[in-house]
Amino acid sequence: MKNIGIIVAMNEEGEAIEKIMTNIERKQIYNLVFKIGIIKDKKCVLVKSGVGKVNAARTTQIMIDNFDIDYVINAGSAGAINDMLEIGDVIIGKQVVQHDFDITAFGHSKGFITGVGNNVICDRELVSKFNMIIDDIAERNYNIKLGVVATGDIFCTEVAMKDKIRAKFDADAVDMECGAIAQVCYLDNIPFIVIRSVSDTPNGKNTSTFEENLELASKRCATILKEIL
Repeated sequence: MKNIGIIVAMNEEGEAIEKIMTNIERKQIYNLVFKIGIIKDKKCVLVKSGVGKVNAARTTQIMIDNFDIDYVINAGSAGAINDMLEIGDVIIGKQVVQHDFDITAFGHSKGFITGVGNNVICDRELVSKFNMIIDDIAERNYNIKLGVVATGDIFCTEVAMKDKIRAKFDADAVDMECGAIAQVCYLDNIPFIVIRSVSDTPNGKNTSTFEENLELASKRCATILKEIL
């Protein structure tokens, strides 16, 4: 049986998932602690990458190089840029873009990455599986949406930036890691999907909102993971 790789950026996100794991063993590679265990009957490898695209990409490649990974899930919090999303809602990514990647000077569209393209499409089989299960998740008072996640090395706080990313990429949420994780998985031919729960909405003061809701968003992602796995 292969392993399901789960990558988070922050302690709170990892702790929420660790609580639904059993038979946990730990393996340290460089400064990364990989937690190998079971969620339901699935073998999983959980790791915290740290914040940002470089940390995320590095961690993804180390995971793929050292564990027999079936597919990778990136889970954690996100900022909503779709005004229909509320705190605690969940976005299952159908595709991922990097909103801060810019080689438009050479005639490419914003977000286009050489060797990758304008976006990374999340694994269709996994997305379909997740979509089929959404309506079966009982007793929930939050929405689950298939959408687009836009990644950049910036914690988005400005309404103008939020609106620009939304308009340019038709994105639903912003984060700081999943675009890099998706790119590594795409280049390594490893299936990938992202689960993000809304912790805040860029409005000029969402730093405090993020801190207030990080634990909620983390628990919500863990709940979705447990149901789906």
